[in-house]
Amino acid sequence: MTTPVTIIGAGLGGLTLARVLHVHGIPATVHEADPSAESRTQGGQLDIHEQDGQRALADAGLTDEFRAIIHEGGDAARMLDQHGALLLDIPSDGTAVRPEVLRGDLRRILLDSLPEGTVRWGSKVTDIRPLGDGRHELTFTDGSTESSDILVGADGAWSRVRPLLSDARPVYTGTTFVETYLHDVDERHPATAALVGRGAMYALAPGKGIVAHREAGGILHTYVQLNRSAEWIAATDFTDTAAASARIAAEFDGWAPHLTALITDGETAPVARMIHTLPDGHRWDRVPGVTLLGDAAHLMPPSGDGANLAMFDGAELGKAIARHPDDVEAALAAYEKELFPRNEAFYADAHEILDLCLGERAPQSLLDFFSGHLERQDEAVAPSRR
Repeated sequence: MTTPVTIIGAGLGGLTLARVLHVHGIPATVHEADPSAESRTQGGQLDIHEQDGQRALADAGLTDEFRAIIHEGGDAARMLDQHGALLLDIPSDGTAVRPEVLRGDLRRILLDSLPEGTVRWGSKVTDIRPLGDGRHELTFTDGSTESSDILVGADGAWSRVRPLLSDARPVYTGTTFVETYLHDVDERHPATAALVGRGAMYALAPGKGIVAHREAGGILHTYVQLNRSAEWIAATDFTDTAAASARIAAEFDGWAPHLTALITDGETAPVARMIHTLPDGHRWDRVPGVTLLGDAAHLMPPSGDGANLAMFDGAELGKAIARHPDDVEAALAAYEKELFPRNEAFYADAHEILDLCLGERAPQSLLDFFSGHLERQDEAVAPSRR
């Protein structure tokens, strides 16, 4: 196949697709609205799963590069109550099947694996018009246009490509994550650093929680989780760092000061991430010449699966196109046939994880979940110990 694939969005899914296509000798162009790879932060740590994320990286020929960016010990986890008392401590055993990496590092190895010029930065799509026969005309913010023969929407929650296939729009779940950072924590915030530990820390209650991850370089990256209305979030002025931090911290009045320091001592402006979802089991009818992957296809609450699924989507789509080099529609149909049922179960898991963290039984619900997982691991290992 010499027909290039046009990919909208340089997230992990779109870049994985471009890389797998490159491995199979199929050209691709990635259009990305960001002006450069460094123009904004790329989020925190991701645990990369064996069954999807790691398989996708293997298909992309990047397993060694992936292994080189693993945050050793990052898979450790601790659960605390609101007073800072330890409820559960899961140390890293050095054999994590879901190793942690920084999203930015993962994106970098994908970008570095692509031929120069594959990603067109500052290339934001403003309109897409069907031309017939599976082709589409794309218009960009600078007024230029380009036609595509194979168009893939890898452009996230508010995808410009999705309306070609579906009327579905993301809806607010009622949960918002407020993102904050502490730096040089072992020197400047030792008590808080000790509470968080070497990996992830969860301090939860019904409707609210503080979740933090230790990142390389003495960084604590925090997601303050709140079940609040869109109106409540809108009434919080996040352009006023001090006022926003104080309002968020007030929701945790009475909690241990070394926990609330993750909010009040934050060294970057707090950023609200309102959690949206597409309808459970979102799918669409086959439309010639176009498809979706990642959040554009199956946006759901965060549960540790989003990035893994996006990369797996990209790899599976790339392989489907390579298997049907002379029949684009067969490739896209084969990809979607597997995509839809594969992701249905993940919607249920995503809602369950959100309820475990913030539902009426929190934190006991997540504690039971972790404890059950540890028991299953012990049962699996037990025969080899005999």
